[in-house]
Amino acid sequence: MSATFPIQGLAGHKKMSEPMDECAVLGLHHMTAISGPAQENLDFYGEILGLRLVKLTVNFDDPSAHHLYYGNGSGEPGTILTFFPYPNGYPGRPGTGQVTVTSLAIPMDSIGYWQDRFMQSGVDADRVQKRSGSEILPFRGPDGLLLELATTPSADLEGWNGSQVRAEHAIRGMRALIIRSVSIAPLKKVLTELLGFRQTDERDRRFRFEVGAGGVRKTIEVIEDPIGPNGRSGHGTVHHVAFRTSNEASLKAARDRIADSGLHVSPIMNREYFKSIYFREPGGVLFEVATDPPGFTVDEPYEQLGTLLRLPAQYEHYRGKIEKELPVLRLPKPL
Repeated sequence: MSATFPIQGLAGHKKMSEPMDECAVLGLHHMTAISGPAQENLDFYGEILGLRLVKLTVNFDDPSAHHLYYGNGSGEPGTILTFFPYPNGYPGRPGTGQVTVTSLAIPMDSIGYWQDRFMQSGVDADRVQKRSGSEILPFRGPDGLLLELATTPSADLEGWNGSQVRAEHAIRGMRALIIRSVSIAPLKKVLTELLGFRQTDERDRRFRFEVGAGGVRKTIEVIEDPIGPNGRSGHGTVHHVAFRTSNEASLKAARDRIADSGLHVSPIMNREYFKSIYFREPGGVLFEVATDPPGFTVDEPYEQLGTLLRLPAQYEHYRGKIEKELPVLRLPKPL
């Protein structure tokens, strides 16, 4: 799995070295979770949810396991869900110190379509709820990961139109990521002072933070829960959340800013499809800041995204051994 780093507080942090616009966070980049078997994961996210498999690769820190990336047609930042599949792992427990719900945006008139689709596919879903002007359909992945579909007036955003899901109802990306935290204060400080979010709503210990124009792909929600159980990592839990920034210069500026705050932050890491840094906010959630470029077409054309196993350069020499040990996958059926 990706590297993790110790938690440090923000008390006594130094004055920030960069103005906010030089290290601007533009919104959400991706979410990475731990899942059960890779084929089960592919069948659910590629077939039932209709997301495009935009990259088939391996875990940077464990090439014995796949790393699966899903998104819209090109894998735009903010549409990307990624998974570390481990067939012999153990179940996690959602709780404080974690992203506990991944909220996915769908068009305003699409709830009925998805209710029918989930019923026909045997998806574990709850009744439709109403929240903040949206219809919400909570459901769970095959490993118990908590997700929801949320109607969102964002017709300008495009989903993947090459799956079995009807294009007019396709998932448009992440509406928001929902964090459960023991205390809002230190997390709010990180979101607003280090990452450039602003608080836009608060009700019943539920806080909304947005960046830029706000809305889809630009929202974090935090539920303050001082008495809930701590989260436990494992199948069906989110490993980390990544925020997007425009280029390596803004990533470096963001790293300097985070380091100046007193938090322990990783060096800049080359993840082939983006460069990124990692740090933990004081409540325990692992955050990543990742560049938009070079993107997923850096090593294969748009038409072939996700169709062949791609390996980080340091593992290419071991391709034969890696391919022999990885499970053979049946890729999602195209439209």
